[in-house]
Amino acid sequence: MRTEQHRALPSWLVGSGVIAVAMGVMNLGTYGFTIIAARLLGPSEYGALAALMGVLLVVNVASLGLQATGARRVSAAPEELAQIEADVLVATYRSAIVVGVVCLAAAPLVANLLRLDEWLSAAMLAATAVPLTVMGGQAGILQGERRWLPLAGVYLAVGLGRVACGTAMMVLHRSTLSAMIGVAAGAVLPVVVGTLALREPARRSGLTGRSRRVIRELFHNSHALLAFFALSNVDVVMARVLLDEHQAGLYAGGLILAKAVLFLPQFVVVIAFPSMSEVGAKVSMLLEALASVLLIGLLATAAAWLLPRIAVEFIGGSAYGDLSDRLWAFAALGTIWAMTQLLVYNVVARQNKRAVALVWLALVVLVSLSGTVSSIQTLLTLVLTVESTLLVVLLVLGLRRTARVEVLADRD
Repeated sequence: MRTEQHRALPSWLVGSGVIAVAMGVMNLGTYGFTIIAARLLGPSEYGALAALMGVLLVVNVASLGLQATGARRVSAAPEELAQIEADVLVATYRSAIVVGVVCLAAAPLVANLLRLDEWLSAAMLAATAVPLTVMGGQAGILQGERRWLPLAGVYLAVGLGRVACGTAMMVLHRSTLSAMIGVAAGAVLPVVVGTLALREPARRSGLTGRSRRVIRELFHNSHALLAFFALSNVDVVMARVLLDEHQAGLYAGGLILAKAVLFLPQFVVVIAFPSMSEVGAKVSMLLEALASVLLIGLLATAAAWLLPRIAVEFIGGSAYGDLSDRLWAFAALGTIWAMTQLLVYNVVARQNKRAVALVWLALVVLVSLSGTVSSIQTLLTLVLTVESTLLVVLLVLGLRRTARVEVLADRD
């Protein structure tokens, strides 16, 4: 019976149930932490925390790049799993060390840019980035093997670890530093789960020739994801720099909803990506994935428009009431981000290096027009305009490239 049900579904959707539930819990935990932080810290302190979390999302591209690299390589050559696992794990541990050292060295600069009272909060980015990077390599192997149950365990540990450790630290002391210590502590839990899932020792160690190719691909994949996360997080930094503290805090509160909508359909990306990476990936699969993301985003946007009071409570309560008539726009922004993220992962799956330049171009345009920003509304309008334009361009190029690959596969 189970086999018959799997055959009735598109192959990329098999296993979506357990991943959807796990990522749903992960997102609830992650945003539960965000909502609790917004309430406990207030707009000013939360604005600083939100800016740091935005930087962490950018730093986390190394983890996401490792996950994409591991998943793509395992999906493309499952018969070489032992060698790929060894190579990916070696690259993972070395990348974690490099990322940690860079983040620690950059802590004073980050503290100055974000106008933090002390640099220790910024230094906690390093303590968080190391375990998150290790988790990325572990998750990539599990994702490529389509081992959805242990991968679900990793995702559960991410969300539950953050909300539990982060909340405990903020209860002890309501400050940005305490919140970041909790985030760092929570990041260790998924590494434990991943280590248990991959407890068989790698058959080979050291940087072999293939390990070097893994690292080269990691640079490309991380570069592509860095472009996306830089673009989708630069606005909170712009708000912190261009607006007063209260307005910046309000904008950061609106982004709670936008980021929730971004990550709500992320299970679609996780399930679809291995199939995107296979030879002869279909245009229909990409369209089905995009339609799924769009539907979830439209439902969230409609809910924010019809139920603004509930949406305000979701992002932090009455302190953010001035945003009630704009929250649907933040949800729409999250939908655009979610669809763009899927298309960026399609770029990674197809190893299309040229398309990444378009994401960087959108970032340059957004920053170059920052002089027009004078309020929350003007910043939000600017971000929506630039990023919706990018979405359309990536959609056209992605469909063309996938269709071309499908035709070549059919000829073979």
